[in-house]
Amino acid sequence: MPEIAQILQEIKADPDNAEFTAQGWEPVLQVSPQAQILIIGQAPGAATQAAGEVFRDKSGDQLRAWLGVDTETFYGSGAVAVLPMDFYFPGKGKSGDLAPRPQIAEKYHPRLLAAMPQVKLILLIGQYSQRHYLGDRRKKNLTETVRHYAEYAPYFPLVHPSPRNNIWQKKNPWFATEVVPDLQKRVQEIMGAVH
Repeated sequence: MPEIAQILQEIKADPDNAEFTAQGWEPVLQVSPQAQILIIGQAPGAATQAAGEVFRDKSGDQLRAWLGVDTETFYGSGAVAVLPMDFYFPGKGKSGDLAPRPQIAEKYHPRLLAAMPQVKLILLIGQYSQRHYLGDRRKKNLTETVRHYAEYAPYFPLVHPSPRNNIWQKKNPWFATEVVPDLQKRVQEIMGAVH
């Protein structure tokens, strides 16, 4: 854990994050050396930044349902880590939240991943994490990348669990009937091995 604590101090002291640190904001992520399942999301929303805890919102409820884990397991087991592409709320743009700053993942993800050597499954939520981790292996769009999730192990690309994507889920019923059950099966296999 000292290594993770050291990295967190560096994140707070990073000049790129000075404006956030000056406001008293903490970086929002959940990391543990025991983590078996890693979720790489976009960036905290305003509510998540205020709460100071990852996925404490409707998106988080949906994500936990997809994973088939309860709140206690998600936050308290140490088996689930969440590493956003940016650790701070990036602000509002014309059509929603601004994109995560790319230099943050480039600078800190490799070291944080190295501090979590037991990770077996990496969920890539949304286009930013998929672009960063899958690069040219992605399909022509996010829908097709998620549809072909089985090609990317140990990565598992997902659409964002935001209520805004309920329409996408209705248009793509295969997600609920094929992708979610397979995800739950993989999570149960990993969590079963943890206990």
